Amino acid sequence: MSINLNPYLNFPDAQAREAMEFYQSVMGGELTIMTFGDMGTEGPLATQVMHGQLEAPGGIVLMGADAPPEMVQVTFGDNVSVSLSGGPEDGETLRGWFAALSEGGDVRQPLEAAPWGDEFGMLKDRFGIGWLVNIAGASAS
Repeated sequence: MSINLNPYLNFPDAQAREAMEFYQSVMGGELTIMTFGDMGTEGPLATQVMHGQLEAPGGIVLMGADAPPEMVQVTFGDNVSVSLSGGPEDGETLRGWFAALSEGGDVRQPLEAAPWGDEFGMLKDRFGIGWLVNIAGASAS
């Protein structure tokens, strides 16, 4: 068995379902969602996402959950971003994902030629999540 590193995103204001469904619409794949109610919780928290997991093509696994303030304090900042990178053969896909993720968000650095020879861009999506996209230059090995 191999070890995997997977981003796990916490969302305030019961936005996890909307966010995870949005990421599925961008990247495709299989989304599974387990609510707090599925684990026996009753009341308003029952419909919120306890665990969501998107398994997208290419081995991408993105996880997320709602963060009720009594359980988790979400603090947005620029200390963590989700990075997507690939080679020239992935360029069309990554450009499409960058465009889709930026809808309703804030592009911090347009996806364009970078000094190191790749295409690179940064954005914060409409859910406050930072994304970095890097497409290796054609001469990269």
